[in-house]
Amino acid sequence: LGTKLANISNELDKLMIIIKKQERITAKIIEKNIGISKDYNIFEFQQALGKKDILKSNQIVNHFSANPKAHPLVVTLGMLFSFFQKIMTYHCLSDKSRNNVAAELKITPYFVQQYSSAARYYSQNKLFDIFTLLKVYDLKSKGVNNTSTADGDLLKELVYKILH
Repeated sequence: LGTKLANISNELDKLMIIIKKQERITAKIIEKNIGISKDYNIFEFQQALGKKDILKSNQIVNHFSANPKAHPLVVTLGMLFSFFQKIMTYHCLSDKSRNNVAAELKITPYFVQQYSSAARYYSQNKLFDIFTLLKVYDLKSKGVNNTSTADGDLLKELVYKILH
């Protein structure tokens, strides 16, 4: 919802109409009625891919596929490119100290471990393959060599190829 109080107030009003008087507002009710899921966002997706967590990656892909307006493929591909580019940059660093990595990747030191861990799963050769895949699927999402495959199915194919 962001930080706009008007949006938050509107969604709370909506929830008050929907729920029963004695019912507790849970994360599940919020997700169902407002459409927010802290488990299914691009950052959790990147983290799952970085750990090669096949189950969670596929759960998130299925959520993205079911909600294409909230998770447009072109945006997802751009974020994945940035994520894998940072892993490649990590591989190329001679000084892998926490502060240097954070500075070079332009991230907070808190996230350095995520990239360090992902670098163990993705070699430079695998990353080159991933960059090629990202380009191919970006073109397919724009209709090049693809006339009918839905964006959600393209993302599922891409993630399968990244993880296997």
